[in-house]
Amino acid sequence: MRTKYSLIALLAASLMLCSCGNSAPAATPAVTTAAPAETTTEAPAVEKVPDDGSTYADLSGGMPSGFEASDGWTNGSMFNVTWYASNVTFNDGKMQLIIDNDPSPKKGIPYSGGEFRSKDFYGYGLYEVSMKPIKNDGVVSSFFTYTGPSDSNPWDEIDIEFLGKDTTIVQFNYFTDGKGGHEYIHDLGFDASTEFHTYAFEWKEDSIIWYVDGKEVHKAEKRIPVTPGKIMANAWCGTGVDGWLNAFNDANVPLTAEYEWVRFTPAS
Repeated sequence: MRTKYSLIALLAASLMLCSCGNSAPAATPAVTTAAPAETTTEAPAVEKVPDDGSTYADLSGGMPSGFEASDGWTNGSMFNVTWYASNVTFNDGKMQLIIDNDPSPKKGIPYSGGEFRSKDFYGYGLYEVSMKPIKNDGVVSSFFTYTGPSDSNPWDEIDIEFLGKDTTIVQFNYFTDGKGGHEYIHDLGFDASTEFHTYAFEWKEDSIIWYVDGKEVHKAEKRIPVTPGKIMANAWCGTGVDGWLNAFNDANVPLTAEYEWVRFTPAS
């Protein structure tokens, strides 16, 4: 791995190159988006780091330039939330993605969720995040790349997903032209919900390598995605997937996943 993790995250909003899977059946839909989003208040533009060519967005100061919050629609299927920009907040130097009750449910969906995404598309390179997921039955906290029919592209996706029922593990997955079934569970050896750690994946032409705190923990080498995607993160509760996530426990809403920073370093 040719990057050095830091406490400041970097994420590209100007470089343009070129989930959810589960341990249940591989046909389970992944994290997707289906409509344009509206942008929240923007902070100063992302800055370039001269030593390694990477770019970053520091999430401590509000919505970074080049990113937006999904707002006003639902993905349906197993996603039991409607996305709202108001569920993406910035406090105490961090970004919060919130799951809560929906006071005005749409299409019978009772909950609201938060989703953060880039406006541009990114390809081969290293994707990193410092985050703390939600610990609660029935929820997913994620960091991933995605593109699909809503972008007039094939469905290609690479995932880092935390299942709230057990935050001592992390699930990796990917989809190539809509075909998944590559789920892998990694035992972290710690509870990810109690403190921030760095998670990453390196997307190459012939492989995807996942890292935890700078250490390689999993590698995939078959049918690797090729289509550049948006950089995304979201928090949502599921329905109809209790075997995967457990039934959603809404006793403690609102529930919050926190993100300190994200970073993208393009492949050489």
